Amino acid sequence: MLIKAISELSQDETSGLLKRGKGLENVMRSVIPILEDVRKNGDAALRKYTRQFDKAAIEEIEVPHEEIRESIFLLDEHLVSSLRKAASNIRAFHEAQLQKDWIKEFAPGIKLGQRVTPIEAVGAYVPGGRASYPSTAMMTAIPAKVAGVKDVIICTPPGQDGKINPLTLAAAHIAGADRVFRVGGVQAIAAMAYGTESVPEVDKIVGPGNVYVTAAKMACGKAIDFPAGPSEVLIIADGSAKAEYIAADMIAQAEHDPDAISVLVTPSEELASKVMQEIDTMSKNEPRVEIIRKSMDNAAILTGSLDECILFSNRFAPEHLEIMTEMDLLEKIKHAGSIFIGSHAPVSAGDYASGTNHVLPTAGYARVFSGLNTDHFVTKSSVQIIDKRGLDGIGESIIALAEAEGLSAHANAVRIRKR
Repeated sequence: MLIKAISELSQDETSGLLKRGKGLENVMRSVIPILEDVRKNGDAALRKYTRQFDKAAIEEIEVPHEEIRESIFLLDEHLVSSLRKAASNIRAFHEAQLQKDWIKEFAPGIKLGQRVTPIEAVGAYVPGGRASYPSTAMMTAIPAKVAGVKDVIICTPPGQDGKINPLTLAAAHIAGADRVFRVGGVQAIAAMAYGTESVPEVDKIVGPGNVYVTAAKMACGKAIDFPAGPSEVLIIADGSAKAEYIAADMIAQAEHDPDAISVLVTPSEELASKVMQEIDTMSKNEPRVEIIRKSMDNAAILTGSLDECILFSNRFAPEHLEIMTEMDLLEKIKHAGSIFIGSHAPVSAGDYASGTNHVLPTAGYARVFSGLNTDHFVTKSSVQIIDKRGLDGIGESIIALAEAEGLSAHANAVRIRKR
């Protein structure tokens, strides 16, 4: 763990924190052949890579609808109730994001507007491996269905027994996913991008994953949501914050993955010291302590003025930003995937049940990408309704500009209507 004042960070230390997760080019050479193999050999390639990477022998790639429906009955009633409550909140939040068609008259004879159309087929990647992520099934499928996507499929890696965790299947069912396939990794991205005998080709691929999945999404030539790699949290906290809350949240982030990143920036050296002690004490009792310890090698506790902390956060552009300060800082935040304000707003709330989406840009991409939302599942077409009066009003401007660009036929397309 890096522990230092922000003002004393070396150029290499600053670069290491700000340019994390940028090594996609390092894995592309192993990703491209898998994409091409699946494109050429379809289901046979999927079965081969599932044996190789997931240690699972699968014959039937698609999970039968009956197995998906029955998954709910294999779970504790309280767990099913929790899934339904989370799904309800996620659905309500994304329904509030929906935009409708609109038309407005901007000048006599000129009506302009926008037509919002759902994408027809979307593929959602739901990670597996170290843990099952039923929450991601809901975070990807629900906003797609809210936006009106007709066909939503999910690809998720199987366990070594070739089966999908019933919890993930139940979440997919509650979320309204149309089909589920037991395939993960680069091969799953390839299957959704190109289609195989079992997996249909989709128009767009969404969902998080490791560096290989992220590289595959970027290389497959299909529309994607955004690059999403190892998870991260940055916490801005002053002396009023509770050290145990911060430590708990940094540990929660660390248990995701050895490459996950947790950062605390604070004007309080006393708080920084307490948080370090709490992390050491609390992490010892965690079941995933080995993953947490490896992840903590990427962590940082930085001190500086509150203004320095805010500036660093905006440069870092974190996937998750927690703010635990007496002062309201929201207006000063420029770049963050999802923002959690107050001592009772842990990232876990957004990960599961508050309703906001947890599929978010990482590695500084929050500077240019928004987290997953209903806009990712629609296209927006401009609409122009122009009559003769409207064209007369702008015709001379069109002709002048077209001729200035040397496009006489463009100008003539207007002149012929003015005769």
